Amino acid sequence: MVQLSSISASERLDRLRLIRSENVGPVTWRQIMERYGSAGAGLDALPELARRGGRKKPIKICPKPEAEDEMAAIEAAGAHLLTLGEAEYPVAMAVIYDAPPVLTILGHAHLLLRRAVGIVGARNASAAGVRFTREIAAGLGAQDLVVVSGLARGIDGAAHQGALASGTIAVVAGGVDVVYPSEHQALYEQICDQGVIVAEQPITTKPQGRHFPRRNRLISGLSLGVVVIEAALKSGSLITARMALEQGREVMAVPGSPLDPRCRGTNDLLRQGATLVENAGDVIEAIGGMILSQADEPQSDLFSYAKSADPSAQELESARDLVHEKLGPTPVSVDELMRQCHLTPAVVFTILLELELAGRLERHPGNMVSLL
Repeated sequence: MVQLSSISASERLDRLRLIRSENVGPVTWRQIMERYGSAGAGLDALPELARRGGRKKPIKICPKPEAEDEMAAIEAAGAHLLTLGEAEYPVAMAVIYDAPPVLTILGHAHLLLRRAVGIVGARNASAAGVRFTREIAAGLGAQDLVVVSGLARGIDGAAHQGALASGTIAVVAGGVDVVYPSEHQALYEQICDQGVIVAEQPITTKPQGRHFPRRNRLISGLSLGVVVIEAALKSGSLITARMALEQGREVMAVPGSPLDPRCRGTNDLLRQGATLVENAGDVIEAIGGMILSQADEPQSDLFSYAKSADPSAQELESARDLVHEKLGPTPVSVDELMRQCHLTPAVVFTILLELELAGRLERHPGNMVSLL
C-alpha cells in the first residue's frame, strides 16, 4: 500500500499560513500545492501571482506568529491540526473538489478512516423522528459504520446519541472548541470522549450563518451516503443532500406524512430519485456496492505534492486576454472555459489562480467560476 505523505512541523505551519492568507480558498490552496510542491514555496509565490492577476496593493499573507498562536491554541484545547495529504486525513473527503486543506480534530481521529454514513434532518424534529433516528444510527453502528452529523438540535443530536457506543463524528460550523447549540454541552463532551469533533474554521470561531453550508459539505464529504430524516422544503439538510449528489455520494430519505411540513423536503427528495430507506438494512443495501468497491482499494498517493512545471511567461501573456474575455458575472465551468479557449489546463488554471488571488474571481460549486 502506498503511504500518504508525512510532513514536518514547519510544513504543517506553512500549510496553515497558506489557507489563512487573503483570497486563498480550498481549491486555490490545492492548486498552489500541486504547482509549487510545498506551502512555503506557495507562500513565496503569492505576491507575484496576485500582481499578475491585476492586484494593486500587496496581498495579505498570514504572519508566522499568528499561525503559531493558532497552533498553540489548538494544542491547549487538546486537539490537533490535520492537513490534506497526511495519512490521517479521510480519503473519502480528500477526493472532493473543495476538500478542506486543514481540519482541527478533537477526540478519536481514527474514526475518520472508517466507513461512514451521514444523518441529517430537522432541528424541530418530531418525537417519532428522534426515536427513529436513534434506532437507525444504532443499527448502522452495529454494522461497523460510523455516523456523521452536525451536532445541531433535533435529528443531528439524536443521530450522535444513537451512535455514541459505536463511533460518531460531529462536524461543527465554528471552532472545534465552541459548543453550539449550548444545550448540547453534555453531548459534546460525550463525543469528545467516545467519538470525534471536526472543524474547518479556526479554533474559538463562533459559528455564523455562512459557515453552515461549508460545514454541510464536510458531513457529506466524510460519508459514503447521506440519510435525510424530516426536512422542510427549504431546509439546510437539503443543501447537504445536494452537496452529496455533487460529490457522487448516495442520497437517501425517510418518507413522512404529507401533512407534516417537516417531511415535505424528504418526500420531494424521494420524488427526485433519492433512495427510500426505512431502517439500517435499507441503508446498508443502498451503499453496499460502494463499500465493496472501496474495501480492497489501496490508498493512492494522490495528495503528496511535487512541484509541477509552470507555463511560460509568453504562453500566459498570449492567453490572458482570451480567458478574461470568456469570463463574466455568470458562472461558467472551468472545463467549458478550456474547451472554448483551446488552452492547456496548466495555462487556464494559472490565469484563474492569478485572478482569484487578485480578488477578481469567485469560485462556485461544480467547478464553476465567475468574475467579481
